Amino acid sequence: MPTIIALDVSLSMSRLVKCESTTEDFDKRNLAIHGINTLLDYISSNCKLEFISLVVFSYLYEQLVSFTRDYDSIKTALNKVEVYNKTCIETVLTGISAIILEEWGNSSPCQVVLVTDGSPGIGQGSLKHFLQTYSENDDQTNNAKSPVPFKFPCKLHVVCIANNNDSELKNSLPLYEKLIEINGQGGEVFYPEGQLNLKSVQQTFSNLAEKYFNPFHGMLHCGNLKNAVHVYPAPIPYTVETDEGKVERMISHELHICGFLDISDVSSPPTISRHLVIPRSKQQVKDDSINKEVKVEDEEDSIIDDGKVPAFTVMLHGSLKVESMVAVTKVGEDWYGILFSWADSKKKSNLLLALFEPGKHAVSWLGDLNKLAPLSDFHESPYGADDTKTPFPIRPSDKRSYAQSCVVWIKPNGLQADLQKVLRHARKLPDKQQQFYKELNRIRRAALSFGFLELLDAIATMIERECTMLPGTAHPSAALQLSHAVNTLRSEMASDASQIILPLQTNFSKTE
Repeated sequence: MPTIIALDVSLSMSRLVKCESTTEDFDKRNLAIHGINTLLDYISSNCKLEFISLVVFSYLYEQLVSFTRDYDSIKTALNKVEVYNKTCIETVLTGISAIILEEWGNSSPCQVVLVTDGSPGIGQGSLKHFLQTYSENDDQTNNAKSPVPFKFPCKLHVVCIANNNDSELKNSLPLYEKLIEINGQGGEVFYPEGQLNLKSVQQTFSNLAEKYFNPFHGMLHCGNLKNAVHVYPAPIPYTVETDEGKVERMISHELHICGFLDISDVSSPPTISRHLVIPRSKQQVKDDSINKEVKVEDEEDSIIDDGKVPAFTVMLHGSLKVESMVAVTKVGEDWYGILFSWADSKKKSNLLLALFEPGKHAVSWLGDLNKLAPLSDFHESPYGADDTKTPFPIRPSDKRSYAQSCVVWIKPNGLQADLQKVLRHARKLPDKQQQFYKELNRIRRAALSFGFLELLDAIATMIERECTMLPGTAHPSAALQLSHAVNTLRSEMASDASQIILPLQTNFSKTE
């Protein structure tokens, strides 16, 4: 998932730290950079698809590197950071929120790693001032503008570059823990154990990486075929509300393909997340099984280009793409998803896993997913002899020469715009007769689909009022057509979705 690394570059980060293991003294900023490089090395070896951004902050904040997979550019930028004045936590949290919302929206899960020396700052904008203001304000007033809790799924981690027996760290730890608690989406405070030096800082960032940046590896099964896969981004636990309370569900590492369906049968099912499915080489699997703490240098040498290794997932991906089908996959007990080919460009496509909500009735029109059976179990094909039918209650695909614009009434102005379009055409009858009936039928069909029957009578009232306001110079056919539309909208025929409102045939229209 996208991650922002926020590095504190205030004056307090320039304090020197005496390291007994080396003759050279380092400041806290150098130790923090060393730790961030350790984190980047782990991500480049285990989670190469992660997008990382670098932000530095003191009283203000600056995004030095936008979201990228080029981790070397982040390392280069770290070596050029400068020192500024005091620490201001609230400012950087506000900036991080704006950066993520602009780049990823409010639905993509993200992570924030805040690297500081443990100092909460002083004065306005400090962590203590922010928490005090947050607790005094009403949740529905000023706290609505607070940067935390983030307006998107986000875990907040804090790494303090300080000795664990430092009095300032002991005083600030409850403040950072309170900040993570207010965010309420998970996270942890990390700090070096024992003496503060290069090794302890490196171990701290390694603990963070292994716990929160651990890749998800699984085994994809299809009959006697199987393939070790890497699922990215790593699925997160899904909370299900039951009679006994909230229960967290996590997908299994054993993914079993149950069968295949046409894309048209699945249509656009509701999903909770989508993930890339990438095959893993045998050498990578072997390395993990022998020693899970392989050094970065050794692991880099063992990586083989996935595109050159024969894999079952490659064959599956190509078959699904050519046949326009999806693979129904069991990812847990009474939990399913679909594997399908998704093209992000004309030349490149990927194998994706879309997860349904837990439950055997996650896709209503498919019924009980546990009871889906192969075609061989039926005496006659449910798709018909020529494969033109479907056993599922889905709308057949209508082949039209021109695509009709869809009706969107999420906001009131959408409905208002459609009604005004009908009235504009009504004022220009009979010249706009065809457009008038086309828009009228479009709105009527949408109202019937939504069960918005009151709208039909409201449209009839509006058209009737428009008819009474016609000027004396209006064409005689205009009043006849409007009256005909009003009477039809108030008749029983208006509630029949299979019928359309046709123009009234008049002597005027025949001679025109």
